[in-house]
Amino acid sequence: MTHSTPPPDASRARIPGPQQPPPTYPQIRTGLWKRCLGGGLALWMLTALVTYATRNTTLLPTLILLGSFLVPVTFVLWAYERHGRDLGVSVILGCFLTGGTLGVLGASVMEYYLLHPSFWMFVGVGLIEEAMKLGALMFVLRRQVRIRGMRSGLVLGATVGFGFAALESAGYAFNAAVSTQGIDLRALLETEILRGVLAPFGHGLWTAIAGGVLLSYRRPNGRFQFIGPVFGAYLGVSLLHALWDSTHGIAIWLVARLAGTGVEKQLFAQGYIPRPTEQQEHLFTLFSVGGMVLVSLLAISWARSLARRDPSWRNTP
Repeated sequence: MTHSTPPPDASRARIPGPQQPPPTYPQIRTGLWKRCLGGGLALWMLTALVTYATRNTTLLPTLILLGSFLVPVTFVLWAYERHGRDLGVSVILGCFLTGGTLGVLGASVMEYYLLHPSFWMFVGVGLIEEAMKLGALMFVLRRQVRIRGMRSGLVLGATVGFGFAALESAGYAFNAAVSTQGIDLRALLETEILRGVLAPFGHGLWTAIAGGVLLSYRRPNGRFQFIGPVFGAYLGVSLLHALWDSTHGIAIWLVARLAGTGVEKQLFAQGYIPRPTEQQEHLFTLFSVGGMVLVSLLAISWARSLARRDPSWRNTP
């Protein structure tokens, strides 16, 4: 039997190689979060300058929204770019907008009916708000069975927390701007600057910790497990939340103890020291700022220890 050999110039059929499936997530150029931070900060400063110069109150919503959402959105973009591209934009948006809104609404209703001014009020605030944010996270992910694990929980928990923080900051900024004497633009700007600086160390960080533990124990069928580590993480971040909120009162209590006034509990509830001396003012600043730094370091160390347990944290897209 003979075999025919094709001539050298005969065209050969090409067998296409295996094609890589297109990514299920949009390609976002590296460094988008930096451009968002720089551009958003410039727009916020320009809006503040124009509002101050023209006294145009119709610009107040723009100023409030830019200042309240700038830092939370920047951190969500950073988390998505570095560790959450495979989660999908729709899930990120759902956690930030839907999760944040549900968390704020649920916390507002619960705090209105359950909390009253007392020495333990901040503990109740921490327990309620952290429960509402976790509940909002579970609601958004109820049909996303594939999403589980420590990395997903850290990213999406932080996203819900930052959505909560953005909406809460907008409310505080609005309250600061509206006074009995009219619009207080200076108080609005001071509130937004302060809350913008503190935003990375608050709600987003606490809910990232609780969300990471929650999703790390999620079952393959999508059911959430409320077991010991999950409940312990919830109580832990609630305690950090309560300590953060009460640093002002704790600082006053410590100053009063050192001064020997004997009315420490009343001063903690009132939130100020009558006729403080210069030394007491310095001590109050030291204790209040130091307390926030201590709570932030504890939360950051906890979140970093959780991230180290998941090898995929260092191998994400």
